[in-house]
This record gives sequence, C-alpha cells and structure tokens, in this order.
Amino acid sequence: MANAYQRLTLSLVIPSVLLAAYFFAQFPSLPRPLQIYPSLASLPLTSRSWSIYPPDFYEGGTYVDLPYGRVRYWLFGPESGKKIVFIHGFSVPSIIWKDVAPQLAARGYRVLLFDLYGRGYSDAPQTTYDAALYTTQIALLMQHVRWEKAYVAGVSMGGGIATAFAAAFPDLVEDKLALLCSAGLMDARDFSRTMRIMSSPPLQAVTSSLPFRFYLRHLANSSGADPIAELVRIQSAYLPGYNSALASSLRSGPLRGVAPALSALAQSNRKVLLIWGTADNVVPYKYSSSMTSTLPNSELVTIEGGPHYLPLSHPTIVIEALLRFFGEDE
Repeated sequence: MANAYQRLTLSLVIPSVLLAAYFFAQFPSLPRPLQIYPSLASLPLTSRSWSIYPPDFYEGGTYVDLPYGRVRYWLFGPESGKKIVFIHGFSVPSIIWKDVAPQLAARGYRVLLFDLYGRGYSDAPQTTYDAALYTTQIALLMQHVRWEKAYVAGVSMGGGIATAFAAAFPDLVEDKLALLCSAGLMDARDFSRTMRIMSSPPLQAVTSSLPFRFYLRHLANSSGADPIAELVRIQSAYLPGYNSALASSLRSGPLRGVAPALSALAQSNRKVLLIWGTADNVVPYKYSSSMTSTLPNSELVTIEGGPHYLPLSHPTIVIEALLRFFGEDE
C-alpha cells in the first residue's frame, strides 16, 4: 500500500516539477513593475527649491501622466503664434530658459517648456536614460498638447536630444532647429572628472547610501550665492532618482553618439542655428566646427568668452539670434 502511494505521488509530482522547470526556462523572471521616483513636487514646502523654482515658475503649468511617469510642462504665449519647444540640458531643469522663453512668448511665439524625466518636476523612472526615452517623451507631450509640428531649441544635452528627435520624428519638426552649446558628439575624455566618476554604477551604490545622502543634504542646506547650483544640489540630495538619471544619461544618453542623427539632419535640408561660447568648459567650442562641417545648412553664432550656460549668461544675444533665425522668413 505504501509503495503504491509513493508511486502515485511521484507520478503526480514529477510532471508538475517538469512543467515548472519548463515554465521557468521559458520565462526566467516575471516582469517587474516600473519603479518611479518622485520629483521636486514631493519635497516639503520648507525646501529652498520652492522659492528657487516653484512649479508655477512659468504660466500655463500643468502635469500629464505618460507611460514613464508624470511630466510637468508649461504652455504659454499667443495660441496663434509659431510653436517652439525648448529642451533643457543634463542637470538643470527648465529654469535655464527663464530669461529667454518668456521673451519669445512676448514676441508672439507659442512656447512649450517641460522638465525631462528625472529632473525638476517630472518623475524619475528607473530605466535607461537614452535618446529613445527623451525623444518619445517629447513626441507624446506634443501629441498631448495637440501640436502637429514645432520649431525646436535645445541647450547642452538638450541639443543632442533635439537632434535625435528630428531624426526619429521628422514629421513633428519644422524646417529649423536651434542648438546651443550642443552635446551629441562629445568624447568621454572631455567629461569632467566628476562626470566620469558619476557615471560609475558602483559609485551609484555609494551615493545612494544614507551617510552620503546626509552629506549631500548638508551641502544642499548651505545656501550659496548661485540659486541654479543650489537647485542642482537639492535635487542630488533629496530626489532618489536624480543621480541615477544623470549617471544613466552619461552612459547612454545623447551626450555622444548622435552622429547618425546629425547626418540625417543634414540630409533633411533643415536649417540649423548653432550658438556657442568660446569659453565653454563643458562642451568645448571645438565641437562647433564638427557640427558645422556635418551640417552644411547651418550657421554659427560665436559668443566670445561665453561660458556653457548661454541662456543664463548671455540671454540678450540668444534672444536676438533666435528671433532672427526663426523669424527670418517672415
């Protein structure tokens, strides 16, 4: 009787084990739900970020839920005006356009600003921060606001994103782009020591540790004279997804590797305005010649002694160049 019971048990168990083994061989792991980290909106009202860069920093601000998290955007300027999308760069959210975008809106342009994933008031998904993520974010946002086409202006990494966007979604881009001190062709040797260290996955484990985060918060709480730098420190210290977003962008983002997209842009015959400062120590001025040689239908505005963050340091020159470039066919 016992032997018969054992044989019956084995006859039932063995097929079940084999079936389970087959299942796990075909599907080694179940897909994990997307981890999404919060934005500046999650910080208490006592945080300095609310006085430096509140969510209503620009008029016409609201949120939209996209597949990789909630995105903050601002839409302002005359509804009948020419449409232009402004794309910020690597670490500073849309506050970088504070002296430029409102002036274009005042001159009749319909302006769309937004925070990239992992920065400012947009959520930080735990994913790869590459050109595909950023360009899809813009395409979905334009679909949400019902824009069929727009001019595009990008600064720093935003220039690399703008280039990739024009290549991936050419039907959404008008015949002109403006690239300010644009990344996209950078050599890793031009990355600062901080940027190279930041991109290391092992270091990310260190920067995510509680002691290191306390250290970052100490730095963030030491109010400095430069509110933009202070905002960067606050994001780094208090937003769990911010440092990971930067590190992933360094490894996989459009800081480099956009040469094919630049070639596609050249073949599209779109006009490109390049604005660069000769004292840029982030994306060196030497890259302007690489861009102009690749883009025969481009023009270069050189700002002698201009640093990297031109929309903040030289807004008047930037505004005049953009107004002339985007309005020259009027």
